[in-house]
Amino acid sequence: MSPTQPAAVPTTRMTVDEYWEFVNRPENADRLFELRQGRVIEMPRPKKPHGIICAQITSLLSRYAEGRGIGYVECNDTGVILQEVPETVVGPDVAYFTDITTFDEVAPKWSETPPILAVEVLSPTDRPSKVSEKVQDYLSGGVRVVWVVDYEERSVTVYRHDRTHAVLKEPAL
Repeated sequence: MSPTQPAAVPTTRMTVDEYWEFVNRPENADRLFELRQGRVIEMPRPKKPHGIICAQITSLLSRYAEGRGIGYVECNDTGVILQEVPETVVGPDVAYFTDITTFDEVAPKWSETPPILAVEVLSPTDRPSKVSEKVQDYLSGGVRVVWVVDYEERSVTVYRHDRTHAVLKEPAL
């Protein structure tokens, strides 16, 4: 394999530890992956509007955490282990946690405690069935609330652990 050619995505099931080794190989440095039920899935790189929306949500949630004096926010698809069997490691676009109180307590790899809130910002290429599957993975993995942000429709769908959901739309101007 040449240095410019990316490694093939494995087709065999992986454990969380094997997945960690795979995503941290030098040839995978500029690629995004998730581990869904033991299978590696390569994710497309987000586009600029996606990044802007994620930054705004991160800023708002960070101010909320600071104002409450509890919690912290992660972004940039930081890994969260939702299940050990079948192995599932996802990267929310933005996530709010309350599991630690100091930076010294931050796990060196991925979070093994689910966030209170996971935020997914839709991309134009996202398929509804895959988004729905990911929302269910979050809720089954212990996430209490999931926001799915559709910036093109100017709406947020809020899913809760009790399986209720609501669609919030920006008021007409």
